Amino acid sequence: EHAPAPPPLHTGPPPAPPRPAPAPPPGAAGPPGLGAPAGRPRLVAAAFLLPALVLLGALVVQPIGYSLYRSLFDRSGDVFVGAANYGEIVRDPTIRTALGNTALWVVLAPTTATALGLIFAVLTERVRWGTAFKLLVFMPMAISMLAAGIIFRLVYDHDPQRGVANAVWVGVHDTFAESSAFPKARPGRDSPLEPAEGGAFVTRTAVRAGVPVLLPLVGVAPEDLPAGTRTAGVAAAEPGKVTGTVWQDFTRGGGGRTNAVDATEQGFSGMRVEAVRDGRVVASATARADGTFSLPAAADGARLRLPGANFRAAYAGVEWLGPTLVTPAVIGAYVWMWAGFAMVLIGAGLAAVPRELLEAARVDGAGEWQVFRRITVPLLAPVLSVVLVTLVINVMKIFDLVFVIAPGAVQDDANVLALQLYRTSFGTDADQGLGSAIAVLLLVLVVPVMLVNIRRLRKEGDR
Repeated sequence: EHAPAPPPLHTGPPPAPPRPAPAPPPGAAGPPGLGAPAGRPRLVAAAFLLPALVLLGALVVQPIGYSLYRSLFDRSGDVFVGAANYGEIVRDPTIRTALGNTALWVVLAPTTATALGLIFAVLTERVRWGTAFKLLVFMPMAISMLAAGIIFRLVYDHDPQRGVANAVWVGVHDTFAESSAFPKARPGRDSPLEPAEGGAFVTRTAVRAGVPVLLPLVGVAPEDLPAGTRTAGVAAAEPGKVTGTVWQDFTRGGGGRTNAVDATEQGFSGMRVEAVRDGRVVASATARADGTFSLPAAADGARLRLPGANFRAAYAGVEWLGPTLVTPAVIGAYVWMWAGFAMVLIGAGLAAVPRELLEAARVDGAGEWQVFRRITVPLLAPVLSVVLVTLVINVMKIFDLVFVIAPGAVQDDANVLALQLYRTSFGTDADQGLGSAIAVLLLVLVVPVMLVNIRRLRKEGDR
């Protein structure tokens, strides 16, 4: 057995004893349970939050409370009416229209803007000029609602000479169905023409071959005549044919003879002329640049007709700001502004999508549509919900676009709750009791959407 080794000899000075921890200065907060004041951090937090809470109470809580209180009184604010103002909301047809339009806004505007933002974000991800395109789409966000309303008030102008929308629409329409150049033409006094069905004009008597026919019309401004029109000519007689002239029987500056071709009068170039016998068209012709025309022998003994198509009014386009289309038109202006906002947020979410999942799906044989529908969209669901909820809250407060774009005659048809709140509270027949009730109703409609958004944010935070 071995004896334990003796302890090593210590030849140096003895080790110094450990120093005690320094005592905290008087009043300093120490760890909990060691005598430190535990409520000090809460007091500091409350001091920082107090200004925000004061502003919140002054700018949000107090107005909401006063609006609720004011909604229980009549127009003057002196007579307590209880829930009578809320009953008026249900009975008033104008407010019901505003409710219906607000519901239409909530359904159409956010979904359309979000869908377009998703499409733009996905399609511009792989192209070189995607950044420039995103910049152009997002640029309307830099424009105020008032300025956008003025822009689209001009875009939707009914006159094709000023409204871009109708200029494009009329151009497309006239490509396939050309309008007449003589919409206001009509026979003058003592004319050989008389009105017929469908806006047409026919000769009072039958015509004969070899005898030139005169078909005078009035009512077309010289500057509105078709391009290439020439001075009216007198048709020469041709054996076995019915010839004639259709022209503007009007001499600028006065003078001239009625139902006779004068030297300065213009022909109706392109006017359609038909020979009708027993209700059937037996021959037809188109007037030349000088208004003269020639029909074959089959026209002998028939009556000449200028069909109604010659006098069809020019197509004026769509009445975008009429009672039927004014709400979709204003929603279109809103989508133009906010699609860029949706695109930028969705594009940021798309950049965070793992590319490995997309490439794996393509390797497994999935097409682009399947990748988009089954992988991209589900992964973007949180971002899409953020955009959708944000836009829903935004459109429930829409006011200025409707106020600026919709003409006064159709504002009742385009009315929404926020606009009705303004008109009721500050219009010519102001009723602040009813206006406060509308404000409370608008708050009640917005609160559930906000609660859904808060709940979603909490779930995201728990992850």
